[in-house]
Amino acid sequence: MISQLGIAISGVFRRLMPEPFVLAILLTFVTLFLAHTLTGIAFPDLVRAWSGDAGVWALLNFGMQMCLILVTGHALASSPPVSALLERLTTTLRTPTQAVVLVALVATLFGVLNWGLGLIAGALMARRVGVAMQQRGVTVHYPLLCAAGYLGLLVWHGGFSGSAPLKVTQASEIQDLFGADAPFAEIPLTETILSGMNLFVTGGLLLLAPLLVALLTPRPGDAQTPDRFVDTAAAPGPVLRTDKPALPRLLEDTPILTLLLVLLIGVWAWGFYFPTDLSQSGIKRLTPNSVNLTMLMLGLIMHRTPARYVRAIDDAVRGCAGIILQFPLYAGIMGVMKASGLTALLAERIAATTSATTLPILTFFSAAIVNLFVPSGGGQWAVQGPIAMHAGIEAGVPAAKMVMSVAYGDQLTNMLQPFWALPLLSITGVKARDIVGYTALVMLFACAWILLGLALF
Repeated sequence: MISQLGIAISGVFRRLMPEPFVLAILLTFVTLFLAHTLTGIAFPDLVRAWSGDAGVWALLNFGMQMCLILVTGHALASSPPVSALLERLTTTLRTPTQAVVLVALVATLFGVLNWGLGLIAGALMARRVGVAMQQRGVTVHYPLLCAAGYLGLLVWHGGFSGSAPLKVTQASEIQDLFGADAPFAEIPLTETILSGMNLFVTGGLLLLAPLLVALLTPRPGDAQTPDRFVDTAAAPGPVLRTDKPALPRLLEDTPILTLLLVLLIGVWAWGFYFPTDLSQSGIKRLTPNSVNLTMLMLGLIMHRTPARYVRAIDDAVRGCAGIILQFPLYAGIMGVMKASGLTALLAERIAATTSATTLPILTFFSAAIVNLFVPSGGGQWAVQGPIAMHAGIEAGVPAAKMVMSVAYGDQLTNMLQPFWALPLLSITGVKARDIVGYTALVMLFACAWILLGLALF
């Protein structure tokens, strides 16, 4: 019953859903229309807001941070030790249901650690499992397998790379967005990511997501195998030069320089994560930059030599194409919404009809909607964060709960907005329309679970 519903909904999305870049263009014009209609601002003024430094160019720094999270996560996920672990896991699989559950578990568990790592590990796992099952003669529904590999983006904002929780751990980050008169002080991760509410919400999603994809697994006769989407032949490995002179070979193909760089980063990491006063450990105040530096160190350790790590980064950079192409468009949308006051208008109308009990829930829903237009956790926090926090203070809602309300809404509609699926689509060979029907169904159940968490805590 549920599996047939998944196939039906997936079929609708395959017929109707455009490519992610086309969707970004459409959303740009929808935003311009709404801003002009609801605020009365002239179209030329909106175009200037869209095209200016606070528009399409506003997220260059953050876009670079996101590219680094993606490529360092990709490099770590594709390293020999992690690849061997993923390969070993595939040998335990015997049924299609086991296959989709394992991919979902890998994607979500890694996604809690780091969204880039979860996205790439989920994609690589989906492809490997699909090929392995085909080689054994077991028919597995490849679109659902790839959808399971995308589920790390359903839990990432409640994990250790969540943009909103990380952006409120330091006074400098808060002041950059809220100004010198910020209405709240630093919020440690113990009140957001490590809070009882988030342990309930994110922990529950880690169990719920694999269960749902298991129920969505279709009968063998309805399944679509990998060869419909990807070339299942093993990709050729990198060509290793054997004619290098002695000095380049010593520097590039031995761990000497890698070890020196790892030691340098390790000095920072020890002081950051294990200071004399452990109550000040950096684990409570992670930022995108500290996450990236940590991922760089781990990736270097896993790949051992500079040449191997560079090859891994070269492979990973292809996944950044969508970020590079579409981030300016979504930054422009963010600029229009902010300059026109459209986001403020929508959020204030919601806040005006809420209480301390209902505000986090309506903030969650509004964040889910805004994420369709600004599919960037940090970008959305820049737009919606100030409004949500001021409204929360006026309503008497704890600041940490408001942060997580925005975070949960942002991650929820990643299951509809395929922007962050671009690297996964590249690795697996599927189209966004092939997976969104399944992720949309998971989204509905996840929404109910998150609402329960917001109500209970």
